[in-house]
Amino acid sequence: MFTRKRIVVALGGNALGNTLPEQMIAVKTTAQALCDLIEDGHQIVVVHGNGPQVGMINNAMAALTREDPNQPNTPLSVCVAMSQAYIGYDLQNALREELRKRGFVRTPVVTVVTQIRVDPDDPAFDDPSKPIGHFMTKEEAEHAVRNYGYLVKEDAGRGYRRVVASPKPIEIVELDAIHSLVDAGKIVICCGGGGIPVALNGDHLKGASAVIDKDFASCLLAKKIDADMLIILTAVEKVSINFRKENEQQLNEITVDEAREYIAQGQFAPGSMLPKIEAAIDFASSDKNRSAMITLLEKAKEGIKGETGTRIHL
Repeated sequence: MFTRKRIVVALGGNALGNTLPEQMIAVKTTAQALCDLIEDGHQIVVVHGNGPQVGMINNAMAALTREDPNQPNTPLSVCVAMSQAYIGYDLQNALREELRKRGFVRTPVVTVVTQIRVDPDDPAFDDPSKPIGHFMTKEEAEHAVRNYGYLVKEDAGRGYRRVVASPKPIEIVELDAIHSLVDAGKIVICCGGGGIPVALNGDHLKGASAVIDKDFASCLLAKKIDADMLIILTAVEKVSINFRKENEQQLNEITVDEAREYIAQGQFAPGSMLPKIEAAIDFASSDKNRSAMITLLEKAKEGIKGETGTRIHL
């Protein structure tokens, strides 16, 4: 028997393209895949990455500062907020257009600019390692350190890049508003790029120089709005062990304990599949009726039916 599910969908970067023109095209395909789920009766909440987009914004703001000494450096948290708004703008318009084509003329779509609180004492702040922005020469890197307070690291001989922390999300500041919109039947786009990282300083939420992994943010959101399923959409149809080796094996359905054992074996690459598996484990282990799935964007509909993808459950 068909059961309508509340699903948090975490879109990978491949769902949005790398430039403004690419994004305008990519969101149409993304909207079609998401509307397939809506047409099947599911309630979806959308979270998206912002890697190329926030890097582009950061580069543009840095260029402005270099050109005009009177322009202060733009905080990374503000760049994340900008990326949330402009990605949301394209995505919600594409969804609205696709929904209207399918006869859903009164289905509202809304983007919530979302702050996510992080712990200022998170160990990630002691060892920033997430590269963002453009490559710099040694001279440019020294200028950025001296004038903007950036932390920089050499990147595989290709030059220097700014690095920031990637702390774990601990609170979604706009959760009540998101929850109300979801309960009212709206299609909500939120927590974009993992959310705007903020730390509580008295009564003030201060932007943090960090980026939050969107899969961990999606997991936190899914738990807080009592979703039935977390779908992490990425560049592969199924998760594999022994990836790109002669004995590579695709995984159809695994338990939380099996997934943890694969992590212990070092099967998943840090910064790539590992955070997706960790987020899936976190969500699936939070309730026996919850499950997570990892698959391709265009295979999401089939994945929910159990026809493809990798499903993680207790």
